[in-house]
Amino acid sequence: MAGGHVALFPLPFQGHLSPALQLADALHGRGLAITVLHTTFNALDPAAHPEFGFVAVADGGMPDAKDGIGKILAMNDAMEESGCVRDALAALEPRPSCLVIDTSLPAAQKAAAELGMPTVVLHTGSAAAIRLFRSYAMLHDKGYLPAQEHELDKPVKELAPIRVSDLFDPSKYPNPEMTNRLLDTATEVTDNSSGVVINTFEALETPELEAIRSELAASGVGVFAIGPLHKLSAIGGAGSSLLEADRSCIEWLDAQAAGSVLYVSFGSVAPVSREDFEEVAWGLANSGRPFLWVVRRGLVIGSGAEDVELPEGFERAAEGRGKVVRWAPQQEVLGHRAVGGFWTHSGWNSTLEGICEGVPMLCRPLFGDQLANGRYVEEVWRTGALLAGKLERGKVAEAIARFMEGDDGAAMRERAKELQIKAMEALGSAGSTQLAVDKLIDHILSL
Repeated sequence: MAGGHVALFPLPFQGHLSPALQLADALHGRGLAITVLHTTFNALDPAAHPEFGFVAVADGGMPDAKDGIGKILAMNDAMEESGCVRDALAALEPRPSCLVIDTSLPAAQKAAAELGMPTVVLHTGSAAAIRLFRSYAMLHDKGYLPAQEHELDKPVKELAPIRVSDLFDPSKYPNPEMTNRLLDTATEVTDNSSGVVINTFEALETPELEAIRSELAASGVGVFAIGPLHKLSAIGGAGSSLLEADRSCIEWLDAQAAGSVLYVSFGSVAPVSREDFEEVAWGLANSGRPFLWVVRRGLVIGSGAEDVELPEGFERAAEGRGKVVRWAPQQEVLGHRAVGGFWTHSGWNSTLEGICEGVPMLCRPLFGDQLANGRYVEEVWRTGALLAGKLERGKVAEAIARFMEGDDGAAMRERAKELQIKAMEALGSAGSTQLAVDKLIDHILSL
């Protein structure tokens, strides 16, 4: 058991909170005391994690910003102006060896630096996504960005297998200056840290990890591939979820044939258009295959925080074959014997969860790192397929049929099981992930 004290400040969004708490749990399990700093926005429940200490910091009205990037930048500005993070860190006893932060929290890194406290950065995306986002200056210099319509299929030879269509192009979104600021911040925060934890494992992203280590070696920044965090930690999705799961879906799955169900979830944040939602609904209904579909509140653009209305006639068309829930215990669902495929938005947490359960993935990335994740699933690991282009119900139904029952789907399923074995080997007592945790703790205690 290591001893020592670590402070941790996760970004208050579902896809960041879960891996941060899972890393905290892994460190706590090796003997480190953990104090979690948290915002009012999406506040954590200390009672759910009695093993950790919790300290609230002011977020400066973060929810008032309209979009996620605006919220993050507003929170940083407010925290830097108020000095609340510095005050919270200064009051901690015993003094933490370091502060573990998200790349989007430069204000927390500055506060720690004022106290002479090192920071360790937790990257909640893939190594491939980190490498990609650190390459944006090159992508602009070489003309890949801004993306041109006639070049979308062009390979980015410096970042194979990425294509121009896989690049998150800030110029195509509102407030591109804010997006570029956040990308630049992530690189700066990483470069100014003493170490980087990436939620991945060595066998999954070997060349990408080698490239990142080579790039950061001159700065003396250590790189630790510690993942999949949700399998390393006792804190599963339910223990860190901001949404309440409908567990009736597990009983429903119990009644389905092995490998027959397509599980569909587009994550906890990104919305879809009403048109795409309708095409997905009718594609599922017309596929003839059993499905479990997560339709969270706010999934459709313009629906706010309200329940989303299903298309008229959909429930009758899917009766006895489909189940719709607001939220599902995803890790448990993916591990269920009845689930034979996962239609996902390709968020990194979801991608890792699919890999760990040996479930092939039908990928419909929406934005950000999801685009690169989907490409890697299809072309590098070959454990799934991209569902590209305009969504049309007929094509959706055909894609589901090929994916769930065709020869291509069967080959993906076999490769997914092989990748699952590699993930479990990394988590074994002498596996790469366990060794990386040991190295990280040695690093923290040496600071």
